[in-house]
Amino acid sequence: MRHFLFGGWDVTELAERFGTPLYVLSEEGVRARCRAVRESFMDRWEHSLAVYAGKAFLPLAMCRIIASEGLGLDVVSGGELHTAKSAGFPMERVFFHGNSKTEEELRYAIDAGVGRIVVDGTSELDTLEETARKAGKRADILFRVTPGVDAHTHKYILTGHTGSKFGFPLLGNSLRTAVRRAMDSDCLSLRGFHFHIGSQIFENTSHVMAVEIVVKTIAEFSRDLGFTTMELNMGGGYGVEFDPEGKTPSIASFTDAMMETLASGCAAEGIPLPRVIIEPGRWIVSEAGITLYTVQTVKTIDGMVTYAGVDGGMTDNPRPALYGAKYWAVAAGKMDREPTETVTVAGKCCESGDVLIEGLKVPPLERGDLLAVLNTGAYTFSMASNYNRIPRPAALLVSPGRADVIAERQTYDDVLRWDRIPEHLR
Repeated sequence: MRHFLFGGWDVTELAERFGTPLYVLSEEGVRARCRAVRESFMDRWEHSLAVYAGKAFLPLAMCRIIASEGLGLDVVSGGELHTAKSAGFPMERVFFHGNSKTEEELRYAIDAGVGRIVVDGTSELDTLEETARKAGKRADILFRVTPGVDAHTHKYILTGHTGSKFGFPLLGNSLRTAVRRAMDSDCLSLRGFHFHIGSQIFENTSHVMAVEIVVKTIAEFSRDLGFTTMELNMGGGYGVEFDPEGKTPSIASFTDAMMETLASGCAAEGIPLPRVIIEPGRWIVSEAGITLYTVQTVKTIDGMVTYAGVDGGMTDNPRPALYGAKYWAVAAGKMDREPTETVTVAGKCCESGDVLIEGLKVPPLERGDLLAVLNTGAYTFSMASNYNRIPRPAALLVSPGRADVIAERQTYDDVLRWDRIPEHLR
C-alpha cells in the first residue's frame, strides 16, 4: 500500500510516533524558499534585505533557521520579540511592527536594540518618543503609510486601503507633520517608510501602484522638507496557491516589477534610491508545512453530504472558519486507491462552522485513517487556540533521517495551567 511522503518521511510513521493532530514542517522546504528569496531579491538588487514575517510561524526553532539563512525578522508583539530574543536572533535585523503597541512593548524593543521600530500613528509616536527619551536612547524608525491601494484579496487581510486601521494615511497632513517632528527629535531617527497592502495577492499590479504612489510622496518630502528617505519597506503579501492545480507565483514576479518601478520613479524625481526591504512570511513557510489528522467518524447524511470527522479542527486551523480559506488533503495511507468518494472534513469543535475542507475527493474512509492537509505551514500553529479546552498539537521539524519536536503537545493539565479558584469557592 502506497503512503504519502513528506520531508523525507512516510507520514504514517510520524503519526504513529508522535500522535495526531500534528503539525509537520519540512526544514528543507523552508530553507529552499529562503534561498529563492536571497537569489531572486537580495543577490539581484543592491542594498536590499528580506525580512521573514514571523507572525506566520514563529517557534524558537524557526527563528534559528531564519537567522542562519541571513534574513531579517518582522515581529508584531512583545511576545514575538521575546521569542526572537530568547532564540538569540540578531536584534539589529529585527523590525518591530504592529498597531496598538503598548509602552511596555516599546520599552522592550528599545532596550533590546531592535533594528527598526515601525511607527503606526501619531499617538504611538508620542509614546515612543517619551519612552526613548526616558531610556536615554535613540530609536531608528520607519513610518507605516497606507497608500490607498485596494488589492484583490479577502477584506480581513486587506491592509493598504484608505480607512485601514494600519499606518498614516497619505491623504491629509498627519504624515507630513509626523515627518517634521521626527526630523526635529533628539531621540528618534526617521529612516524612511513602510507599506503593506494586504495578503494573498497573486499579481503585482497593486504592489507596483503602491510604489508609484509612495515615490511621489517621498519626492515631495525631499523637496518640501529636505527629508531624504534612506529606506523603503515594501511589505509582503505574496500569494500562495492552495489549489493543487494552481501555481504559487515567484517572488521575482513581484519584486522585479517593484524595483524597476522604484528605480525609474526615483530617477525621474531626482531623488536617491533608498535601501529596500521586503517581508515574505506565508510565501516562505506555508507550503513547507502539513497537518496530520486521524479520522474518528464517517457520517453520511443520505442524499446530502458525507462528513469525515477528525481529531482536530478550528482550534489548530481557524482559517477556514475565519476567512473561508480553502485547503486540500490526501488520505495518507491510501495513496494507491482511487478517490471515489466526496467528503466534508469536519472538525471536533461544537461549532457548525468548524469545517476544514468541503468537497474533498478521497478513497472510502474509515475510523483510524490518516488525512494529511497540505499547505498549512502558515497561520495554523500561530493562530491555534484552546477553544472547547482542547490541547494544542505538537509541531515537528523534519528532514531526511530527522524528526524533532519543536513545540510539545499540550496536555489537559497544560490547559488548566493558568486557571485559579478564588478562596470563597474552595
